[in-house]
Amino acid sequence: MTRRSVLRAAAGAGLAAAVEGGAAGRAAGAAAGAAGAAREEFPQPVVVSAPRAGGWVAPVVEQVLDVRFSQVRVPGYGPVLTRAYNRAIPGPTLRVRGGQTLRLTHVNGLPPNAPHHGGHNVPHHPNSFNLHTHGMHVCPSGEADNVLREFAPRTPEEVAAGMPEPRYSSTIHVPADHPAGTYWYHPHLHGATAEQIAGGMAGVVIVEGDVDDVPEIRAAADVVVCVNELKVRGGRVPAFTSGDWLTTAPSVFTVNGAANPTLTLRPGEVQRWRLVAATAFTALRVQVTGPGGGLAMHQIAQDGVTFPTPVSVRALEMAMGNRADVLVRAGTAGRFELRAAGVPVPLMTIEVAGEPVEPPMGLPDSLPQGRPFLDESDVAHAGADREVVFHTDPAVFPGAFPNAFRILGTHATPAAHHGGDLRRDPAHGLFDPAYVNHTLRLGTTERWTVRTDETAPVHNHPFHLHTNQFLVTHRNGLRLDPPVWHDTIGLAGGTPGQSVTFLVRYEDFTGRTVAHCHQLHHEDLGMMQNVAYVSGPAR
Repeated sequence: MTRRSVLRAAAGAGLAAAVEGGAAGRAAGAAAGAAGAAREEFPQPVVVSAPRAGGWVAPVVEQVLDVRFSQVRVPGYGPVLTRAYNRAIPGPTLRVRGGQTLRLTHVNGLPPNAPHHGGHNVPHHPNSFNLHTHGMHVCPSGEADNVLREFAPRTPEEVAAGMPEPRYSSTIHVPADHPAGTYWYHPHLHGATAEQIAGGMAGVVIVEGDVDDVPEIRAAADVVVCVNELKVRGGRVPAFTSGDWLTTAPSVFTVNGAANPTLTLRPGEVQRWRLVAATAFTALRVQVTGPGGGLAMHQIAQDGVTFPTPVSVRALEMAMGNRADVLVRAGTAGRFELRAAGVPVPLMTIEVAGEPVEPPMGLPDSLPQGRPFLDESDVAHAGADREVVFHTDPAVFPGAFPNAFRILGTHATPAAHHGGDLRRDPAHGLFDPAYVNHTLRLGTTERWTVRTDETAPVHNHPFHLHTNQFLVTHRNGLRLDPPVWHDTIGLAGGTPGQSVTFLVRYEDFTGRTVAHCHQLHHEDLGMMQNVAYVSGPAR
C-alpha cells in the first residue's frame, strides 16, 4: 500500500457522513512512515473521489454540499457559529481526473434573506450563494462554474408553509487535458462572498494526473494544507454591515479547520504539501521557521500548474486565492513552524521526530510541465493589449460604506454623470451587472497589464480572472525567466504600486463570467468587471 493510498484510505472513512450532509469527520492526517510507524494525527478534510472497483473508475464524482448555520468546533480556538459546508471547515476535498465530471448537489438550509433595497455594490443576500471552482479551466455557463447563478434559501412564506429546503445542481465537466494540480471551490455571489468565505465556506479540488506519477512525488505523503481566515466576534462570524467590518472582527487563521495543528515528519522524509490560501482579506508570505534557518520548500506548482523543474524557496508569496504545491524534506529532528509574515501566531507546527528514513527520500530533477508557455509573437492584433488599474477613492459616499473600490483602465464601467466629479461618481469603474467590460474571442492571445495605484503596501489587490489561466511575464516591469502561470496574482500598494504583465489565451469555453479583486471585501463593494468569452470579434 503506497503512502498516498494510506492517506486516502484514512480520509475516506468520513465520506458517508459528508454525503448525507452530516458532520464532516476529520480523517487521520499524514501517512504512515516508510517503515509503517504510527504518527500523531493531523487534520485532513474528508476526501471524495469517484467509486472504483478493480481497474474500473466511475466517470462521475458526486457529492452533496449542505450549507447551514453550524456550531463548528475549531481545535485550538473553540466553537464558532458560522455558515459551513457539511458542518465543517473546510468542506470536503473533491478529487477528480481529467475527463471526469463533478456532479454536486447544493442544499440551502440557511434562513430567509432580509429584504434588500439598496444597490448591488453593497453587502446583501448573505444567505444566498453559488459555486466557483477557482482556477479550473471549465465552462463558466449554465449549471457549471457559473457565478451569475443564485442558490437562494426559502422565503418566509415557504418556511411558514413547511416547504422543503431548496436543492440546486452543478455539473462540471473537467477536460481530459486539464492540468493536474490543486484548485479550490467557494461561493461567489456578488454581495455575499466576503462574509461567507470569512466563515470558512471553502474546500479543495484536486485534479489528479501526470505529476502524481513522478516516482519521488508518488512516494511522498499527499497533505492538504488549507488556510482559512475566519472573522470571529463573540463566537460567531458577524454580519458585513459596514466598511470597518474588517477591523472590528479579528482574524482567526486555521489549517484544515484547526488553529496551529501539528504535523509530524521523520528525518529524511519528503511530504507534498498542497498549500491553499483560502483567505478573503490577508495575503500570506509563508515560510517554515526553526532550527538551522528552518526548512526549504521545493515548489513544484503554482495555482495548479506544474513547473518544468522544482524551485527551492525559503518563502512563498501567496495572495488571497493562490495555491502552491511544495515538497518539504525534513532534516535533523526539531520543532518548526509554518509562519506567515504579519500573523502573530504559527499557522501550523511541524515536528521532525522518530526513526530517520534511510536512505533519505529523494526530490525530482524534472517534472511534466502543466501548461506550455505562450509567446509574445502569439499576440495577434493591435487591440490585444488591455490595462486594469485598481483604484480606491476613500470617504466619497455617504452611509456605512464610504469608500469606492474601482477598476479603471481599458473598458472601465462608464460614469453615471459625465463631466462630473469622478471621485464621487456612483458608477465610474464599479461593477455593473448589465455592462460587459471585456469581450474576449476564443483562440485569441492578448497581453494585459494590471497594476494598483495604492501607495500603502498593506493595501493588496489580487487580480483574478475566471476560466482561463494567464502567464505572468513581467513583475514590476522586470521580465520573469521563466514566466509563471497564475489564475490569481497579488498587487500590493507602494510608490509606485505593484504591476504585472501577462499573456492569456482564451480557449474552449464561451459565456459570461468575471474578473475582479480577490480581496473579497473590495469585490463585494464593486471592484469587479464582467467578461464575455465569445466566438466572434474581441472588444
